[in-house]
Amino acid sequence: MEEKKIDQTEEHLDPRDHRVLGRELDLFTFSDTVGKGLPLWTPRGATFRRELEKFVVETEIEWGYQHVYTPDIAKIDLYKKSGHYPYYKDTMYAPIQIDEEEFMLRPMTCPHHFELFLSKPRSYKELPMRIAEIAKLYRYELSGVLSGLTRVRSFCLADAHIICADEDQAKTEIAHAIDLIEYMAGVFGLKMGKDFSYRLSLGDRNDKKKYFDDDKSWDKSEGILREVLNERKSKFVEAEGEAAFYGPKIDIQMKKINGVEETAFTVQYDFVMPTRFDLKFTASDGTEKLPLVIHRSSIGAIERIAAFLLEHFNGALPLWLSPYQVAVLPISEKTLEYSEKIVKELKAQGIRVELNTEADSLGKKIRNAEASKVPYMLIIGEKEVKSEQVSVRARGQKDLGAMTLADFAKKIIKEDKEKSL
Repeated sequence: MEEKKIDQTEEHLDPRDHRVLGRELDLFTFSDTVGKGLPLWTPRGATFRRELEKFVVETEIEWGYQHVYTPDIAKIDLYKKSGHYPYYKDTMYAPIQIDEEEFMLRPMTCPHHFELFLSKPRSYKELPMRIAEIAKLYRYELSGVLSGLTRVRSFCLADAHIICADEDQAKTEIAHAIDLIEYMAGVFGLKMGKDFSYRLSLGDRNDKKKYFDDDKSWDKSEGILREVLNERKSKFVEAEGEAAFYGPKIDIQMKKINGVEETAFTVQYDFVMPTRFDLKFTASDGTEKLPLVIHRSSIGAIERIAAFLLEHFNGALPLWLSPYQVAVLPISEKTLEYSEKIVKELKAQGIRVELNTEADSLGKKIRNAEASKVPYMLIIGEKEVKSEQVSVRARGQKDLGAMTLADFAKKIIKEDKEKSL
């Protein structure tokens, strides 16, 4: 079975590779019975992922996005209407026959969001309209390129589509999207030039099969993206033939621990879909006009950013992302009751905590907690029971001494709220 082969070759991977860390920290796994490129998240990994998704939704709503839910499946007519079907046919899953109609697992979200826009008449007063979703997508990647969480066949994209009234508004929204991307990257501790870089991905005018044939629109849209980057004084490289079929894009590139570069986030200019979907709005003068569309992803695919972050932090995730934030380590059976009380009180305050009830030595419990990279350990002996305190040990062998449980909880809640690194 392939999984056994992967396990055998892991000894040749860098210890910081997310595939190694994911196994050691019990975050995700794969199964040939489920299918290649279809990750299974464990309870620990699901917590990490859930915190990422929560961060995206809460932050984007603060930045003016409207979060929605749309189906993972749609009639094939939707993707023919968008033009994705002929362009992406080879990377889409085969049609599913239902009640004499053909459906497909969606490879992208934009057609669904456009149909939401079309659900009622729209006015210029509603624009820019920022429609966002944590969207489950499915793409048939060739088995030879599948790689841990960075290249999968089922993934969740922090996706959004911004409907703009005109080019000026579109330009402003592109800059706004980049601001959001840089803000969120900063929360993760990722720095421009060191951890990620910009690539202006252009179309190839000679490739009429891959790219929409409209040289004038390509020139204008590429010029707008280039202008935004230059005005921000952002360093970037240009890459011909890396654009989407409907327009150019700004790609935020990151390198994995093995040196392979991947696109993490993206901002795309779309001059094709408004016409295909007849996305009209009523302008201030009462006439109907076609908008422009910006596609963007704030942190990219949840799976891919999870892989990058695991490698960036070498598995030692900041407290706000850690599956468990605190490990409670009773020294003996005598301190178990007090330890259980501590766990209950911390959980009641929303702190993610686990209790080690194994009959191991304290040294082994500490080593296991360090190996699982939990941010804090509470060591509970008879002295702590009598004083009604906790002895705190931080990840990396740092002893913080004794304190009351209330003071410790305040510290954790503050660190979590501030998303401290």
